[in-house]
Amino acid sequence: MQAPFRFRLVAVAALALAGLAGATLPGAALVQLQVTGGTVQPLPIAIPNFLAGGAEAELGANIAAVITNDLKRSGLFAPIDPASFPSQPASASAPPSFGDWRVVNTQALVVGGVTRQGDGKIRTEFRLWDVFGGQQMAGQQFSTGEANWRRVAHIIADVIYERLTGEKGYFDTQIVYVDESGPKDRRVKKLAIMDQDGANPRALSNGTDLVLTPRFNPAGRQVAYMSYGGGDQPRVYLLDLATNKRSVVGDFPGMTFAPRFSPDGTSVIMSLQQDANSNIFVLDLRTKRTTRLTDDAAIDTSPCYSPDGSQVVFTSDRGGSQQLYVMGADGSNPKRITFGEGTYSTPVWSPRGDLIAFTRQSGGQFQIGVMKPDGSGERILASSNSVQEGPTWAPNGRVIMFFRDSGGGDGGPQLFTIDLTGYNEVRVPSPGFASDPAWSPLNN
Repeated sequence: MQAPFRFRLVAVAALALAGLAGATLPGAALVQLQVTGGTVQPLPIAIPNFLAGGAEAELGANIAAVITNDLKRSGLFAPIDPASFPSQPASASAPPSFGDWRVVNTQALVVGGVTRQGDGKIRTEFRLWDVFGGQQMAGQQFSTGEANWRRVAHIIADVIYERLTGEKGYFDTQIVYVDESGPKDRRVKKLAIMDQDGANPRALSNGTDLVLTPRFNPAGRQVAYMSYGGGDQPRVYLLDLATNKRSVVGDFPGMTFAPRFSPDGTSVIMSLQQDANSNIFVLDLRTKRTTRLTDDAAIDTSPCYSPDGSQVVFTSDRGGSQQLYVMGADGSNPKRITFGEGTYSTPVWSPRGDLIAFTRQSGGQFQIGVMKPDGSGERILASSNSVQEGPTWAPNGRVIMFFRDSGGGDGGPQLFTIDLTGYNEVRVPSPGFASDPAWSPLNN
């Protein structure tokens, strides 16, 4: 099973193949997609099984299938049905017969190969071809243990995505979430992690203690979360993903809510309840010093830093209803940014800094939307009669994951992704019910 954040491609990993000079210039990309609104015409792309012999043939097919699934789920690519392929490429390195692929309207073609090296490692190579331009656009080769084949496939999909859209990919990432099982009145909630496409799920806790709101450290090696283990009051824990060791952030009077890391990973911002109200505090993880940012008779919660660490967005009912506010990172100049109907919650700043995702309840609907940091340009991406909340951003700031709970019987929440167009909603498979997702940074 994949060891998170410790994998490294070795030997010739990410080494460009011959003939790539100038091929990665962004201006030469086959297509540039603006995925901020409206519909997008997916790009036709062909991804034949990677060429391989003998025992590696199945591996070549599996790698191609993961790449195909990644690109298709993004909503920006339309993989061509293999039944329409004119022929199987004869070589992973030689130019294909472009004319044959143009007949089936292929605009981009991925040709790859898999071989086993003398040391037992798997060597994977691929080339991305511009079919109508008749030229190579990208090519790389990787050498690693066979167990890492899926990771290699995600990295290749990231390269293709970036080359053809001009945006960073997000496929070589993971999701930490709350795995839920059992009947509703005895629901067991475990901390769990899986690849962004639902593969390689594994539990990070045993379900003895209730866990809530896991969040990644921007450095990717730690997860902050809440747990009721050890008493009736929830405590904030840090889990090191490399060692699976956890530590208590600190003991605070009253209830603790919604911990999140600062962009540099050196502090945690959270809401602490004292008497009937709650306020926002920052804990320096190095000095264990706590700083209070808000001092209000209202309920202030769900704080989240801007990517540059200069501002904080949070939820407050200080104006009479639950709305979103933005303040300086030191607690200065709080300003309300939402004035629409209904209530707003769970704000999360985009990694790009240009948008804030949120949950909105209005007219009996639960909505996932985005707006600019000043509150303008509000757009609803997903709306449902069922409870849906907990948005989290892909590291490229173009896709949002959230959970939806349709209720009824012993049903439970499921994870979904949707891109910024609002037209590409996809369910993310999980072993059981799943809630509170948090997207990792890109693996490294």
